[in-house]
Amino acid sequence: MTPPATRSPRPGPVEVRPRTSVPALAVGPVVAVVVALAALLAGTASRYGYHRDELYFRFLGFHPAWGYADQPPGTPMLTRAAVEVFGDSVWGLRVPAVLAGISVAALLALIAREAGAHRWGQSLAACGAAGTFPLLFGHILITATVDMVVWLLVLLFAMRALLRGQPRWWLAAGLAVGVGLWFKLLIVLLVAVLLVAVAVVGPRPVLRCRWLWAGVLVAVLVGSPNLVYQVANELPQLEMADALREHKGDEARVLLVPVQLVVVGLPLLPVLAAGLVSLARRPTLRPVRAMALGYSFLVVALFVLAAQPYYTVGLVLTIYAVGAAATEPWMTTAPRRAALSVAVVVNVAAAAAFALPVFPLATQERVGLAELNQGTRDQIGWPAYTRQVADVFAALPAGDAARAVLITGNYGEHGAIHRYGPALGLPIERLYSGQNELHRIASPPEGSDVVILVGLGEDGSEVRDWFASCQIAARLDHGLDIDNEEQDRPVTVCRGPLQTWSALWPRFQHYD
Repeated sequence: MTPPATRSPRPGPVEVRPRTSVPALAVGPVVAVVVALAALLAGTASRYGYHRDELYFRFLGFHPAWGYADQPPGTPMLTRAAVEVFGDSVWGLRVPAVLAGISVAALLALIAREAGAHRWGQSLAACGAAGTFPLLFGHILITATVDMVVWLLVLLFAMRALLRGQPRWWLAAGLAVGVGLWFKLLIVLLVAVLLVAVAVVGPRPVLRCRWLWAGVLVAVLVGSPNLVYQVANELPQLEMADALREHKGDEARVLLVPVQLVVVGLPLLPVLAAGLVSLARRPTLRPVRAMALGYSFLVVALFVLAAQPYYTVGLVLTIYAVGAAATEPWMTTAPRRAALSVAVVVNVAAAAAFALPVFPLATQERVGLAELNQGTRDQIGWPAYTRQVADVFAALPAGDAARAVLITGNYGEHGAIHRYGPALGLPIERLYSGQNELHRIASPPEGSDVVILVGLGEDGSEVRDWFASCQIAARLDHGLDIDNEEQDRPVTVCRGPLQTWSALWPRFQHYD
């Protein structure tokens, strides 16, 4: 009699033991990438001019606080430090951005190393720092600049905690999160999506790890000054987020997927795809596969919140670095390495042309890349605009000039006048704006009856109804065939406010 067949048991999940060693760091190639990237960023740092956000941060740096209506205090503090140490110039202000950019190259190599990459994989990962958005954030000093570095640090330390089985790295991750809270609250979203992803795909035991929650405590303690400021001031950044969603939300949703494809660059998109596949399927990366699912959660969250599509940059770069490690076994022959090298060169050239001021402004007019890159447009024309405002001020009768105040429509115009105005005779002690934090910092004194509005006072606009008379004295023009937010906006001289400034000033306030 034949015995009944027995069903073989299903194989359980593969047990992944903590890694006891990692490949050697490819110091030579990675340093070569860092040096080349430093030369590229430093060599283009002072072309064109300040970005509008940099002018804003420069001004806020002279008004230190524990937090601001639209951001934490870190970027203005860093901007002020750069100005004090390296000089009040475009190049000096951007030194921290250059340092952040080259830090990305080193961090990507280290992340690839944690994923098992050797010489070629680490080199390929480091080249991701010369992708489209890393170059852009390494060129101008904005909140996303340091935030990009912080995300990479958090993810690197998390990989070390999980892949090496060394949970004390969660303390370092918590410290990085805490520092990140000084620059951008977005890091909280990264932590949230990763925790949810770990709860879904594991390793769930990490959620009970005391070192993880000790790291959370470190993050809260380090980031507490700005967190306390936000709570004490009724969470002004939530109001700012609502304003951004109202003004840019539809565009953000449309651009969300296209931006993901060009964060590093189209020629290296297969490497990014290899990173996603590797995280999902490679047994040795099972402890960190939540990063792939977390990325999908992050994209969905950004779509729902109508948040900016580039907020994924740090996580995309990390997945790309993992992909570089996964691509390395494919690079076994000289032709394959040559093909990948060509892809890297093409990617760097395209990214630099888009993100960096490599073309003279006259060439930019003909090429038209600035039409696709608001970051480029926002660096053009500030000295010329300030001169035009100064000409309007100089044309006022002496009595009017002695008591005239200047009110700008946005923080870029305000920052430009604050930077260039003193040399042109503009009274920056009587300079105001209703945008974001500037509205809170200062308001025109009662009795100010002569006002120069910059970027405001167009015919038919509401602001003209607030004064007895308004006359457009000039229109902003940088002299180039490159459109931006300021081009052709009016410089208007108004007299006789119809209300007290305590009643009128709240009407100037706007978040965007």
